[in-house]
Amino acid sequence: MTNIHPTAIIEDGAVLGEGVRIGPYCVVGAEVKLGDHVELKSHVAVAGKTTIGVGTSIFPFASVGHQAQDLKYKGEAATLTVGEGCIIREGVTLNPGTEGGGFSTTIGNNCAFLANSHVGHDSHLGDRIVLSNNVMIAGHVDVGNNVIFGGGSAVIQFTRIGGHAFVGGLAGLENDLIPFGMVTGNRAKLGGLNLVGLKRANFPREQIHALRAAYRELFESNEGTLRSRAEALARQETEQTLVKTVTDFILAKEDRRFCTPRTDD
Repeated sequence: MTNIHPTAIIEDGAVLGEGVRIGPYCVVGAEVKLGDHVELKSHVAVAGKTTIGVGTSIFPFASVGHQAQDLKYKGEAATLTVGEGCIIREGVTLNPGTEGGGFSTTIGNNCAFLANSHVGHDSHLGDRIVLSNNVMIAGHVDVGNNVIFGGGSAVIQFTRIGGHAFVGGLAGLENDLIPFGMVTGNRAKLGGLNLVGLKRANFPREQIHALRAAYRELFESNEGTLRSRAEALARQETEQTLVKTVTDFILAKEDRRFCTPRTDD
């Protein structure tokens, strides 16, 4: 059964699943849907057309689903969808979509948003993503599965980040980051592969070795452009799925710039 503190405000129309727990001074809007066993600790505000997945926990002073921080927003109906088993800590802000981005923001399962982190409008995040304290994700950002953001890092709008990447603390990311890549610095530069993440994910050793060789071909060669080097790798018939993941990511869009290694001035 649900457990709602008497000081909480639940607007008419809100849908609450089984076992929902809502603590003191929370506010839940009329179009909100809370899945089974969602918990709002206290002083949580959930608004708009927001859906929260099963078993997600939201901590004090989080603002979830309120109007997008976009000056072009004119009140259009838009959604925010948060997956199952997420942890949303103190002071986190998650914004819904806008007309300019398809009217939706989506967040996958088992993600962790640590204190004061932010996800902007029309962004799409995969599963098992960690935003450390004070991470700022701008609007229209796409993030693959299993990505970790170090504290205080920031991502500019329209950036793509491939799965299993690592963004170092205080990094300022303004270009696309390849899957399995690791960046540091402001502005962020590619610092190699996220080998720790690859090993934790139990990828086969031969796949990791092939990925390291492909990384050298892509980023340590002076022949041609990054795209032409990726095209050459893609033409090689290979069963190395990690390499294919990277080349597919690079070749998916022709109008994007990518994080590359730092070069000596």
